[in-house]
Amino acid sequence: MTCEELRDMYELYALGLLEGEEKDEADAHLGRECPTCRKSLHAALAINTMLIANSPAAAPSSKLRRRILATVGIERSSWSWAAALAAVCMLAVALWLGRQERERGKELAAARDTLMHVQGDRDKMLEAFRFLNQPETKQVGFQKGPRGNVFVNSRAGVMMIAANLPKLSGGWIFEMWLIPKGGAPRPAGLFTAADSGDAFHILSGPVDIASLGAVAVTIEPEAGSRAPTSTPIIAVPVAF
Repeated sequence: MTCEELRDMYELYALGLLEGEEKDEADAHLGRECPTCRKSLHAALAINTMLIANSPAAAPSSKLRRRILATVGIERSSWSWAAALAAVCMLAVALWLGRQERERGKELAAARDTLMHVQGDRDKMLEAFRFLNQPETKQVGFQKGPRGNVFVNSRAGVMMIAANLPKLSGGWIFEMWLIPKGGAPRPAGLFTAADSGDAFHILSGPVDIASLGAVAVTIEPEAGSRAPTSTPIIAVPVAF
């Protein structure tokens, strides 16, 4: 199939609904880094994001709700309509992570699984989706102890997706740090983890990638710290 024939199929592809020969053709085009098809996929992801973000609140029938949840592999009938929309968004993120670059398959698959298990509101899911959809976003993985990925975008900021984080007792929280080359760590926000140990955190805003040396996470008192007070449980060198 030609790029033109595939163009209108990428919205279904981005939601994981494209099947058969069309899906195989789309995989083949994206696998060989076809610039036309990559552009079509990015456009489809953007369209799907806008549709999800602008969908009005509604109370669907129980039959329709079950069909939508079944489409994204969820059978819990107690989920709300907003949760179903978030699940569709999360599925699109997972597909983006799994197919963007095949040589990073294992690391991105781990990030995909983590994001699918993190509980968060729809706006946070959409923010993560937009962050990942930007072509200038760069990624580096980490595997020892906690595992996951750090994503850096000079305009959008820094996002971390992590799994296998330790369970914290009351009064403690995770804090992310940006460590400049040859400089002192700078606080980059507080976050918590799900009971499963999965979490993701975004620091929004411009980042000087050229001067950034590492991204780290420590366990701090729940009010946060101005400088790290413990040994980092995650320390990811960043060099692009």
